[in-house]
Amino acid sequence: MAEKKPFYITTPIYYPSAKLHIGHAYCTTIADAIARFKRLAGYDVFFLTGSDEHGLKIQQKAEEAGVKPIEYTDKIVASFQNLWKRLNISNDDFIRTTQERHVKVVQEIFRRIYAKGDIYKGKYTGLYCTPCESYWTEHQLDENGCCPDCHRPVQPVSEEAYFFKMSKYQDRVLQYIEEHPDFIQPVSRRNEMINFIKQGLDDLCISRTSFNWGIPVPTDEKHVIYVWFDALTNYLTPIGFLDDPEKFQKYWPADLHLVGKEIVRFHSIIWPCILMALDLPLPKKVYGHGWLIVDGDKMSKSKGNVVDPNLLIDEFGPDAIRYFLLREINLGQDGNFSRDALIQRINSDLANDLGNLLHRTLNMTLKFQDGVVIAPQGESDVDRSLKADAAETVTFFAENMEKMELSRTIKKVWAFIARANKYIDETAPWALAKDPAKKQELANVMYNLLESLRLISVMVTPFMPVTGERIWKQLGLTQPFAEVQLTDIETWGGTPAGIHVGQPEQLFPRIEVEKEEQSAQQPKAPKQGKKEKAEKPAKKEAAAPGQITFEDFNKIQLRVVKVLEAELVPKTDKLMKLTVDLGGEKRQIVSGIAQHYKPEELIGKNVVMVINLKPAKLRGVVSQGMLLAASSGEDLKVLSVDMPVGSEVH
Repeated sequence: MAEKKPFYITTPIYYPSAKLHIGHAYCTTIADAIARFKRLAGYDVFFLTGSDEHGLKIQQKAEEAGVKPIEYTDKIVASFQNLWKRLNISNDDFIRTTQERHVKVVQEIFRRIYAKGDIYKGKYTGLYCTPCESYWTEHQLDENGCCPDCHRPVQPVSEEAYFFKMSKYQDRVLQYIEEHPDFIQPVSRRNEMINFIKQGLDDLCISRTSFNWGIPVPTDEKHVIYVWFDALTNYLTPIGFLDDPEKFQKYWPADLHLVGKEIVRFHSIIWPCILMALDLPLPKKVYGHGWLIVDGDKMSKSKGNVVDPNLLIDEFGPDAIRYFLLREINLGQDGNFSRDALIQRINSDLANDLGNLLHRTLNMTLKFQDGVVIAPQGESDVDRSLKADAAETVTFFAENMEKMELSRTIKKVWAFIARANKYIDETAPWALAKDPAKKQELANVMYNLLESLRLISVMVTPFMPVTGERIWKQLGLTQPFAEVQLTDIETWGGTPAGIHVGQPEQLFPRIEVEKEEQSAQQPKAPKQGKKEKAEKPAKKEAAAPGQITFEDFNKIQLRVVKVLEAELVPKTDKLMKLTVDLGGEKRQIVSGIAQHYKPEELIGKNVVMVINLKPAKLRGVVSQGMLLAASSGEDLKVLSVDMPVGSEVH
C-alpha cells in the first residue's frame, strides 16, 4: 500500500479574548472542512490550531482581573477548546505558546539566529499598538495617527530591545513572492504585501523589558521575546522541530497557513524572514480569508453585535452553523452573518432539500420494499441522466475542494440534491408501486435514490460531519463511516443489494419564523425531552396596500450568474433566450431585453437573477428565472455586478 501524502494545515493561534465570537468559529471551520476533505482524498493530514498567550495586553487584563496571567489564559483557552469540540473540529494538536515544549523551541530559534548574527541589541524608540502587539513608524499610521490595522491609538515606547535583521531579507522575500504567485492568496492580499515590502522593511523589534509575561530571552532574561517572534514559530513546535526529525521532515514545509486578512503581513513577510534566517523552506501557501460581518456591520463589543457561537450551537446545532458559514461566504471575501439568513438556509436547504430527500426515500423503501435494497436491472433515460449528474458532481466536488472553492462546492452538491428530488417527481415511485408489472422498475428507482444519498452523505461530510454519518447509518450501510474514502464514491453502485435501510430520523427540524419573531430579543435555550405544544402565534399586523412584509421579500433569492449563451427567441421582437451559470448549475431564462441588447453583448456578463421564481413558458420557451434590469424612459440596462458567479445578493 502506497504511503499517504502528508498535508499540514494550520489556523492562526487565537489571542485569548474574554468573549468568543462567531469569527473564531468561521476560520477554524474552514480549516476543518479542508482537513476533512484531504483525509477523504487519502492524505495524511496534520491539522493544528491553538492559542497565542503572551504579551502586554494579556498581562494587563490579568492584573485587572486580579489573577496571574496563566490563570487568566487557562480559563479562556478552555473555552476555545470546548468550542472546537462542540463544532466537531478535527484538529490533531492544540498548541499553547505557554507550554514548555514551545518555550524550548522559541529559545532555540533565538539562539540560532543570534549566533548567525541576525539578532542584535539596540534601543527601540517609536510607536506601539498594544491590542495588536505591533510596532509602527509614523509613516505607517492611518490618517488619524492610529494603528493602521485596528485604528486605535498607539503609544510612544522607548526601551532597550533586541532586533531581528528583517531588512536583510527584504529582497529575498520580495523575489520569492514574485516568483511564486500561489504563495499568498487571494491575489489582492499578494498585491498588498508586495506594495508593503517595496516601501522598505525595518528591522523587527523582538524583545521587551517593560513587562515580563513572555518567554525569556535565553541569553538575557530581563528581556522577554516579542509576541510575534514567539507566536509564529508555533507552527514548528508540534511537528518535531527539536525532538522528532522524521516527523518534521514529513510535514514541513506547511501546505497551508489559513489566517485572517489582518495578519497576512505577519505570516507572509515576518514569518518568511525568520524561516530564511533559520535556513528552512517557506510554507507553500498563506491564505488570507475575509472578515465576518454581522447584519452588514463589523462585529464590535461597543456596537453590541458580537454573536456568541455557543448560543447558536445550543439553538440550531453545530452542523447547521458550519453549513451556513461555509456556504454563504466565498473564501477570501468578507461575508455577512444574519440570523434571518441562517434560518432561511436551515429551512430551505437543510430541512426541505436534504432532509426531505432522505425522509421520502427511506419511507418509500420501507413502504414499497419492506426496507430491503433490491439490485437494479437495466436503466431508463432518466436513470442515465441522474447517474451522469452524480458523476459530474463527484468530479466537481473533488476538483473544487482541492482548489478550496468551498462555497461553490456546497452549491454544486445541493444542485445534485435538487436533481435527486426532481428524479422522485419524474419517476413517481408511488405510481410504479401500484403496478406489479413494474416491480423491477420501482426497485431501480429506489436503488438510484439510495445510491444518490450514499454519495451525498460523503460529499457533505467535510462541511457537516455529524449529518454525513447520520445519513450513512440511516441508509443501513455497513462499511464503517470513518474508513470511507473519496475513491468509494467515484464509481456508481456502491450500495449493496440485500441490506435493510433504517428508520428515517429528522435531520433538521423546520424553524417556524413566526415563533422566531416572538423570541428574537432573547436567545433560546436548548430544548430537552418531549416538545411541548407551541402556543398559537399572535396575529401579525397586515401590510398596508402596496407594501410587502419582510417575510415576503426574504423569499426572493437573488444570485450573481454568468451569461454563457444568448439568442433571440424566434418570431418575437423583444424576447431573448439566455443560458446562465449559477455556479455549478446551468439554467435557461427568457428576458424581454432583445430591443436593448445584441446577444453577443451579454455573453460573459455577470448579472443578477431571481433564482427561485416558478418556471414559466414564454412563447413556448421555458424560463427558469428572471433577470434584473433598470429602466428610465426608453433606456434599459441589465444589472451587471463585479462579483463572482454564485454570490448571493442581499
